[in-house]
Amino acid sequence: MTLSNLLGNVCNTDTISGMPSAVPVEIASQASEELVAACHHLIPQLSSSAQPITVSELAEIINSDSTLMFVARIDNKIVGLLTLAIFRIPTAVRAWIEDVVVDSSARGHGVGEALNHAAIAEAKRRGAKTVDLTSRPSREAANKLYKRLGFVERDTNVYRFDT
Repeated sequence: MTLSNLLGNVCNTDTISGMPSAVPVEIASQASEELVAACHHLIPQLSSSAQPITVSELAEIINSDSTLMFVARIDNKIVGLLTLAIFRIPTAVRAWIEDVVVDSSARGHGVGEALNHAAIAEAKRRGAKTVDLTSRPSREAANKLYKRLGFVERDTNVYRFDT
């Protein structure tokens, strides 16, 4: 499925793509105290081994031309985050979604869906040919969401080299 087809199937997206959403999503523009606190609250719900992000590390993500941090709010409180990396390689412009996390108290309310729709729309706007992501099999709800959004499981090996 192409990005155009995926976006054509969207019926409830975010404020970024110009269509209405029950969950507002924005792209972070500064490493505010509120955003740092939200990261410190949310990231441990995604990874028990991640070190707390510093203000300068968060600013590096926000100020980079190749990464965007999407923020979802309910009742003006940050309840979800998603990071999108967009990069050119010899075969095309590609995008990669990483570190999607929704607060345990907000799950099941469309936050993950709104974050993903916003990221896909921005990737398309920036010319990405594809958007990839990975998700642990134990994250059953997230995997169901990704499939429902039109992501297709690839037959590939993922390798990691720790430096």
